[in-house]
Amino acid sequence: MDQNYLSQWLTLSELSALPSTVISKLLRDFDSLQAIVDAPDLRVHGVSPELLTDIWRALRQPVAPPHATRALLWAQQSGNYIITRRDSAYPPLLKEIVDPPPWLFVRGRPETLLTPQVAIVGSRNCSVDGREVASLFAKDLVNRGFSICSGLARGIDTSAHVSACKAMGSTVGVLGCGVDKVYPSSNFQLAQEICNAGALVSELPLGSAARAEHFPKRNRVISGMSLGVIIVEAAERSGSLITARMAIEQNREVFAVPGSIRNPQSHGCHRMIREGATLVYTPEQVVEQLRSLVEFQIESLGAPRVEPSPVEPPLAMRDRVPGKEEREVLQQIGYDPVTVDDLIERLNMELPALQAILLKLELSGRIRCETGRYALS
Repeated sequence: MDQNYLSQWLTLSELSALPSTVISKLLRDFDSLQAIVDAPDLRVHGVSPELLTDIWRALRQPVAPPHATRALLWAQQSGNYIITRRDSAYPPLLKEIVDPPPWLFVRGRPETLLTPQVAIVGSRNCSVDGREVASLFAKDLVNRGFSICSGLARGIDTSAHVSACKAMGSTVGVLGCGVDKVYPSSNFQLAQEICNAGALVSELPLGSAARAEHFPKRNRVISGMSLGVIIVEAAERSGSLITARMAIEQNREVFAVPGSIRNPQSHGCHRMIREGATLVYTPEQVVEQLRSLVEFQIESLGAPRVEPSPVEPPLAMRDRVPGKEEREVLQQIGYDPVTVDDLIERLNMELPALQAILLKLELSGRIRCETGRYALS
């Protein structure tokens, strides 16, 4: 996005009377601030005449306010990005929720936001068994082509992020503070690893401290970006249950892992199961439930569609004939495992498109993934 254009939109965030939900709707419906000023009636967008006057004044400011200027300078540094909901890198599922953030501050690899994501969340004061379960699910799901989304909190969140990084998969950490900060500070090194393996994300202005009122907003982004949310451990009153309820409101899949009836950190999961969450105890159950949603997201991103065409045996023996792009990928995968980086180099293909094809091939049973490497099944 043009720097001057982005500067004008960021300037609007300085208007305390203009909520982010209204800014997001304006970004959706108007190509420029001038178009907003020229619009005949903005009351349908939640903009009063008084607010329109404030927008008009903001548009004509010769210099951007300090926060907007700081954000623009930050985004000029390597690995830093500001992604608005008009940008192609904006998470596609997040656009669908009632109140999507107008923009996201991102550190790391923004293309990760376009891969199918599954959220894994749970208790900060988790058990050893809970950590192991979160690690197992995260490792298996990234090996199947999913990206793991969580909140970088202690406990279950940390275990999910760490396991995804160790499996050489991608993971997204959504913060309840500015993306230029790390909370908790004990996860500073993990945050750097996440930037290398995926992305850190926040809708909050740079410099924002971690405050209690920020975390429900963070939780709606976690569930909003994800195809489904897995609750590993959660007490009866838990932030993870807030994430689960937001996921239900956003029409996302909600999974809960059962635990011991003697473990108070499992009571929230048991409650969610009673209320309709899907009980799961293996990652395969999650994948099976999300199969159709993955196909839909891949198609909505404009990834290569599968077009029937003749192929040579033994692939022709499969139930569905792969398309041209899938065949090209299959030709570069043998029975000896190969990494994603090797495939990118051989195929000269962008990561999101490649991950979409790999996920389709794995779901159809043509390839398998072990420790981040792909081979023919």
